Amino acid sequence: MNTILSIAIAMLVGLLLTRVVKLVNLPNVTAYLIAGLIVRFLGGFAGIKLENLGEISEVALGFIAFSIGGEFKLSNIKKLGGKIIIITLVQALGACLFVMAGLFVAQIIVGKDQISTPLVLLLSVIATATAPAATLMVVRQFKAKGPVTDTLLPVVALDDAVGLIMFSINFAIAKVLVSGEAITVYAVAIEPLIEIGLSLAVGLVLGGLLALACKFFLSRANRLCLIVVVVFIGVGLAKIWPLSSLLTGMMTGAAFANFRKDSVKILEGPERWTPPLFMIFFILSGAELDVSVLASIGVAGIVYLVCRSLGKYFGAYVGASMVKSEKSVRKYLGITLLPQAGVAIGMAQLVFNTPEFSGTLGTTIMTIVLAATLVYELVGPVLTKISLERAGEIVKEKKEKTNGQTA
Repeated sequence: MNTILSIAIAMLVGLLLTRVVKLVNLPNVTAYLIAGLIVRFLGGFAGIKLENLGEISEVALGFIAFSIGGEFKLSNIKKLGGKIIIITLVQALGACLFVMAGLFVAQIIVGKDQISTPLVLLLSVIATATAPAATLMVVRQFKAKGPVTDTLLPVVALDDAVGLIMFSINFAIAKVLVSGEAITVYAVAIEPLIEIGLSLAVGLVLGGLLALACKFFLSRANRLCLIVVVVFIGVGLAKIWPLSSLLTGMMTGAAFANFRKDSVKILEGPERWTPPLFMIFFILSGAELDVSVLASIGVAGIVYLVCRSLGKYFGAYVGASMVKSEKSVRKYLGITLLPQAGVAIGMAQLVFNTPEFSGTLGTTIMTIVLAATLVYELVGPVLTKISLERAGEIVKEKKEKTNGQTA
């Protein structure tokens, strides 16, 4: 079976499952991930193959990052003030410290031969990453609005930036511990900052050029083409330059949203075009998950799952309390930050492909992160939806229909 036909069948399975999950009031993203698992299972029987589609996932992540950046308007940030930065830092630090403390305790119990210090350092920073794609899909599908949603989107956008910085630092330290090299300021601090700064600078330039180009291309079709071109350029540059495609895409969307007063109207174009791309991305993510890894995550994997969840929840609660956010934000924000996928898998893949971490360390981290992704991506979006609903930010369909009839 050729690749195109395989993709078509995978999407069809995803569409059919959305009707099934709707019966139990679950978000579409859950259906897509389950569809990926089904496609993986059917692969050996029906010849369905989705290999070598990594670039589709990279492009999808580019559009996801761009979409999140588009929500990142300075006018909204000013309303929240410094709250977002404080909440983001505290919840990211909370996840990191909880996982680090839990793994060090486990290390004392089971020994360093099973849970090494580099493993602790790497998993603790991977724990900071969230899944902006899953969060965005839930928010858009159910049209969530309110203080939790207004806080969630910019926190998710900033969270991965903070996570990447922390990961770069711990990655350098772990590499030194494994290889025996000397720790340098450049490797630990300067190099990660260069990557972050360059990514933001390139995104700013691309967003500015996109905003400028929209003055000369006025039709909806041409503007949509411009957005596609700019996102493709950002993803492509990230493959040849030392850039973070996620940060570059987010900055491109943020710059465009703030340079154009009519950005909301213009961004409606890609919102209509990207759902099929997002569907493929999540189906591919589901197809990459191997259920069999659940049996081999061990003590470290269980500690990671439990401590990351606790760290995200209490970190968000403490951060929101520090800035005196609404009660609903303090109560529900942490739960909505549980989903984890692309960025975390990317970090784990980098560890796995690094020669210094080859062997048991790289394999263990990849296994734990994939197993955690399976759990978080199947359960996380559901918990996000439930949290937003209980926070009163998702209007149920029945209520919407009743209001429509009354009007």
